[in-house]
Amino acid sequence: MPHLTTYLGLADHSEKTLAESLRAVADGHARVADVFHTCRMLADWSQANREALAPVVERYGEADVEEPERLHAAGLAGAREGEVGLLRDLQDLHVLATLVQTTWTVIAQGAQGLRDPELLEISQHAGAQTSRQLTWLTTRIKVAAPQALIVAP
Repeated sequence: MPHLTTYLGLADHSEKTLAESLRAVADGHARVADVFHTCRMLADWSQANREALAPVVERYGEADVEEPERLHAAGLAGAREGEVGLLRDLQDLHVLATLVQTTWTVIAQGAQGLRDPELLEISQHAGAQTSRQLTWLTTRIKVAAPQALIVAP
């Protein structure tokens, strides 16, 4: 199952990258209370998803995958300043969370094929959590966009 290990590695690394990126945005935009607290909470969800995945990684192994780090290095090593910066940071988080979401979808399909109920449960739960993260990010982007695009700094 060499390809399963690729996706387990991708899930583990991308959840880690998403958690780190959410914390970076939280800290960089700490003056925006809802962003600070919600990003911290969403980072904890990603960390919990990684912890839930750990026993499965022990069983199947995981391949070292670089895609999430490339995304992190390219856009979320630190937060940008101002309203437009917040908007762009939220968009970057959305892109990364979308990678996480599709990865969990692929793993869930693999778990069904393997008839692995533990992996299926983990992937479905993590996918649902990621869907909630994406919903918040989309909503927060909609809130931030008018302020960032129309109001003069």
